[in-house]
Amino acid sequence: MRHPTHRAGRSASLVATAAALLALTTACGQEKGDQSPNGRNVGNEAPAQGGYGAGDDGYGTEKDAGKDAGKEAEKGADEAAEPKAAGQLAVWDSKKLGQVVTDSGGFTLYRFDKDTAQPPKSTCDAACLKVWPAVAADGAKAAPGVDGSLLGEVTAADGTKQLTIDGRPMYRYAKDTGPGDAKGQGVGGTWYAAAPDGEKASARAAGPAPAGTAPADPAGLSTREDPELGEIVVDKNGMTVYRFTKDSAWPIRSNCVGACAEKWPAVAPVPKADAEGIREKGYMTYDRPDGGKQQTIDCWPLYTFSGDKKPGDTNGQGVGGTWYAASPEGKAVGAPE
Repeated sequence: MRHPTHRAGRSASLVATAAALLALTTACGQEKGDQSPNGRNVGNEAPAQGGYGAGDDGYGTEKDAGKDAGKEAEKGADEAAEPKAAGQLAVWDSKKLGQVVTDSGGFTLYRFDKDTAQPPKSTCDAACLKVWPAVAADGAKAAPGVDGSLLGEVTAADGTKQLTIDGRPMYRYAKDTGPGDAKGQGVGGTWYAAAPDGEKASARAAGPAPAGTAPADPAGLSTREDPELGEIVVDKNGMTVYRFTKDSAWPIRSNCVGACAEKWPAVAPVPKADAEGIREKGYMTYDRPDGGKQQTIDCWPLYTFSGDKKPGDTNGQGVGGTWYAASPEGKAVGAPE
């Protein structure tokens, strides 16, 4: 007969093993409802444009930007655009403009040459603000990898506490009607898309780093509020991040390889310190079958879509009934239950 202590030791070992397995399983998204949408009434929310779609006649259009437009500006808009906070800022790598800072919705932010940075001062008057609405500073967060101390605020002509980047007041443009638009670039010779440091965006920023300098940190995951999908995950360039419903979280497995992986590139590992607003539980990297490493949220592998060409695009949403934007909790937004 075995000694009782042998049975007790074996039982304790089994209990410890089961507890470890349960903890790992819980960490990898085995909670009830994991496959369901994020609880939003997808497709029924009002577009979050914030009054940015003013008409052609207004202060700052190609005809009258940079002038003291005054009365002419009022012809283009009956009411001043509502100031809207930028939220989580992102950086768009534009082939034409270089690195451009955007708000959480993917809208380009601009700077005005007639403003000053030292001291911070906005010279865009009430009429001007109807076409170039001030970006509200409240709740703004620096883009991943960008020095948060550059963010500040100044009081605009309409009383808005306006976001500044390195002292430069930030604006949106009324004629930018969708994420990734940059129709305000160069208007009147005074309005320019802003770089992440508050300077004018320049195509040189998109080129190779000068010899002997360290490359920019490629890491970064954050979120933006999409007018139709709600809060979704984006990469450092503001590009939408997706989930593939044929993958699994426990065990972690990507079923997108070969030609699929070319169309749906895996998101490279991102340190937790460079992930803003993302669920930390189950935030880990995965060794892909093709030898690469892939970031996961709640243990679900993450991807971008080659069919998305600019920040704010969600062309991959619902493709094949298997691809969906990822929520900050790692859920597939809009996937059928």
